[in-house]
Amino acid sequence: MESSKFSEMKNNSDIERFEKLDGQNNWNDEKKLIRALAKGDEGAYRYLYRTYGPKIGALVKSFLGSDDVDDVIQEVFLRVYKGVKKFRGDSKLATWIYKITMNVCNNLYKKLKRRSILTDFEQSTDDEEFSEYHSQVSSEDDIKKTLSDEEIMQKLNEALAKLDPEDRAILYMKEVDGLTYAEIGKILDKPEGTIKSKLHYIKRQLRKLLGEALGDEQEEP
Repeated sequence: MESSKFSEMKNNSDIERFEKLDGQNNWNDEKKLIRALAKGDEGAYRYLYRTYGPKIGALVKSFLGSDDVDDVIQEVFLRVYKGVKKFRGDSKLATWIYKITMNVCNNLYKKLKRRSILTDFEQSTDDEEFSEYHSQVSSEDDIKKTLSDEEIMQKLNEALAKLDPEDRAILYMKEVDGLTYAEIGKILDKPEGTIKSKLHYIKRQLRKLLGEALGDEQEEP
């Protein structure tokens, strides 16, 4: 499947027709979906794109900011297309796709790390998605009394931009997308315990950064 076909998926005027065709298939059966993908079934790929495209896009944004999101999404689906025949089902399909996404993001970040690709991270993230971070790190009554929700969200996004890209991705996968520690560990090739410890450190670091942004120099023990 050529890359142009993937870019056409989000704008194709015949999408409703394909949705009806997809309805004739039980794509919720992951094994059946994988077999269809391996055969190059176009309906299966359209279903996959609609199901995972937005999630991949959000994960890419959490890692890279707003740069090159569409290119990364296309590259991810091309790798899925090329590699699905070799996919053995040792993990969930979603875990495998997220792993591909993180690999693509890491490779691109290494190429772009000399550029300032995170200068406007706030614009690259949806406030609704990251409102869950808000509840994790800004629950003190005195903060709520002195700052509006929008101001707190702005400070939070600024703090998020200072985190390591992989740390932001871990936080997104756990707190927004609801992946388990084990699933994140498989994606990043790290033990489950390491992910738990790392997430604790990430949240502590985020609270510290947010506290500094709000003029609170106190650090939790």
